[in-house]
Amino acid sequence: MAGYLLAGASAIALVIIASVLVRKLRSASDDGDPAGPTVSHAGSMISALFLIAFAIAIVVPWTTADAARLNTYAETQAIAEASWSAAELPAASVATIQVGLHDYARFVKDAEWPLMAEGKLSPEGWSRLEDLRKGVVDLQVKGTDEEEAQASVLQHISEISATRRQRAMDAAATPPPSLLGVTVATGLAVLVLPLLGGARPRGMALLPLALMAVLLGMGVYLTMDISRVFDGALAVTPDAFSGLLSELQRISWSA
Repeated sequence: MAGYLLAGASAIALVIIASVLVRKLRSASDDGDPAGPTVSHAGSMISALFLIAFAIAIVVPWTTADAARLNTYAETQAIAEASWSAAELPAASVATIQVGLHDYARFVKDAEWPLMAEGKLSPEGWSRLEDLRKGVVDLQVKGTDEEEAQASVLQHISEISATRRQRAMDAAATPPPSLLGVTVATGLAVLVLPLLGGARPRGMALLPLALMAVLLGMGVYLTMDISRVFDGALAVTPDAFSGLLSELQRISWSA
């Protein structure tokens, strides 16, 4: 924050120094016109800065949400693959492993998803995965088929763990606070610059100014609303886990 304040103070000092030097080195006319070169130049630059900050504040959460959504499907695919591979394990352990995978998916969808809106995951999810891993490792397997099935299930559990870790990172990811601050500051500057420049809108001239204020407010609110991947207008929903649970339920019925 100190760096941003120092940069802002330096910029203001530069403007003051340049203004004084221009007045001393050459003749210059006063510019008090709201439509004059000073206000016009400042307005175009502030508008450009706002558009840049606004675009970044929209694009970053949007791309993060898309990646997070794809990751949830990768996680559920790994759970499904693990469940299918578990069918080749010793008969006495098949149901235990498959039920554990089903319960983990149900836990993520029902209990953990609301926590992700706050940017965190439940420690219980890691405990459930670790219990599944230990259960598979401790199995007494015989023959090549069962050994391969055990290795396959362990590999898929590792994939579940990796995608879960990515989901934790996605849940905690937010745009830099400074970016949102710049978006708000430049949006306010765009709104009040004509007034600061000396304009005094009256009558119908107030209508476009009011419309701009409403749209700017909506845009700035949107950047804040989508700052978290699992909350707000772009929130990633547990559709992947809902589909997985339906598929696992269908498979168990058919079996």
